[in-house]
Amino acid sequence: MPPPSGQIDAALASTRADFRLRARSAGESADQADAHWIDVHRHGRKRSERDINQRTNENGTIKFTLGLGDGHESESVILPMTGRTGRERLTLCLSSQVGCALGCGFCETAAMGFIRNLTVAEIIDQWHVARFRLDAAISNIVFMGMGEPMENLDAVLEAIRILTDRSGPGIAPSRIAVSTVGRIAGIRKYTDFMTHPDFRRVRLAVSINAPNPDIRRELMPVTKADPMPDLHAAMSDWIKAGGKPILVEYVLIPGVNDDEDHPRQLAQWLDKLDCRVNVIPYNPRRNSPWPAPDECTVTSFVDSLRDRGCRVHRRKTLGRNVMAACGQLGNQHIRRKTPLRVPGD
Repeated sequence: MPPPSGQIDAALASTRADFRLRARSAGESADQADAHWIDVHRHGRKRSERDINQRTNENGTIKFTLGLGDGHESESVILPMTGRTGRERLTLCLSSQVGCALGCGFCETAAMGFIRNLTVAEIIDQWHVARFRLDAAISNIVFMGMGEPMENLDAVLEAIRILTDRSGPGIAPSRIAVSTVGRIAGIRKYTDFMTHPDFRRVRLAVSINAPNPDIRRELMPVTKADPMPDLHAAMSDWIKAGGKPILVEYVLIPGVNDDEDHPRQLAQWLDKLDCRVNVIPYNPRRNSPWPAPDECTVTSFVDSLRDRGCRVHRRKTLGRNVMAACGQLGNQHIRRKTPLRVPGD
């Protein structure tokens, strides 16, 4: 029997231990609570299912939208990735918000504006759908979907506690990464979370996307509130607190941040940070003012960073033709009233 419908969201939004405590306070036995929780998290049983819309491209990338109770949708992506051993692993890209308030000029989600935060249950439900309805054996989780995770950090951290619960999802902390556009207060709170013994190996990704403050302010308005020197200090403190090397994301946009001198400037800014640069060829959003970069430009940028001593990875483009690639998630029918400003406007 599936758990009663009133307990499904409570189970989704709780670790096993927390669900037992809540059940006991409601007069339910611990054994009954365990049975309900395990039904949801280990057996995938739910009385009601949300509507999903699924799109798959030729390389196996799956983008799915999940209907929410208020008529909005979350978007998630399952990415087939090859590890160092050559073994294929499935990475699930989770959304933390519907829309986003931060207005990055290269991002499809930003064009929606901010609508609302996702609840813990809605975040976990994305994993639940991927695991049990789409039968995907998820091994890695990245909070890189719609929204800025640091703007909904309490829900994201609770979701991480649930996703790492060995009685249920059992995702290793070292296989979970939270990405941010550089919200300094959020990075510091996430650093505190990381210092807990159970979460020492969670990962931090920071979207830099520019070699200097002038370009970054144009691309990412958040730079005005969270300046690059202060961001560098917060990233340094993550490392000093024992955090794993930071993944620095750099979306390469033709004519914006791919100048010959930009690798030098970026390498200089990253000096003394324990990090790896992930160079991501720009994936055009709808009505984009920029095209995707050509392969020659990407290769030259990557090589130039390596020549300056940076550890660099060139992100393989996955899901671009189904609007599932980095920066392409978002509902085209929802647009902010004030158009996005882009460099040169």
